[in-house]
Amino acid sequence: MQYRSAAPSACVVNDPRSSTTSGSRAPISPRLEYLVRAARVTDIDRVVNMSDDAVRMNRADSPLGAADLMRQLVYLPQASIVVAETQRVVVGGAILALRPSVRAGGYVGTIDFLVVHPEHDADRITEALLEELIRSASNKGCTVVEAERPDDDEVYARWQRMGFGEAGPHIQRIVTAAGSARRTQ
Repeated sequence: MQYRSAAPSACVVNDPRSSTTSGSRAPISPRLEYLVRAARVTDIDRVVNMSDDAVRMNRADSPLGAADLMRQLVYLPQASIVVAETQRVVVGGAILALRPSVRAGGYVGTIDFLVVHPEHDADRITEALLEELIRSASNKGCTVVEAERPDDDEVYARWQRMGFGEAGPHIQRIVTAAGSARRTQ
């Protein structure tokens, strides 16, 4: 079975690092475009390097390192790895893993990993990555998308703005599977 990912999506955001307030002109703020697309094997090292040490597994814990495992996930239909890039540089990445669930009435998508480069707009990139993962989950028949609840209240608020809420030890968002009669989009 060959997996074909959705077309890349883009969001345009202001880059606050380049605003100027000198002179009588209004502030000039060039717009950066962040493209969200399916990850390629060549993107994985950049994504792992952006992440903290939590994703870097000890070789004694696993025969595969995080980068090796991610490279394998690129080819599996039960996973979606997406990256955000600007000017051909990867500045964020996320992983969605699927599992069947009778209790959920379909597949459950678990956002296992999400990282954004600290020098870029975390709010907009996180939103763009989550939108793409939710779209992918819906297209693959998921009824629920879940993730571990972030410890940081600011990060958690960002996820809440995307529709995630408390669900036991996880946060989750209900999605409607593509082709479902209840789907409103």
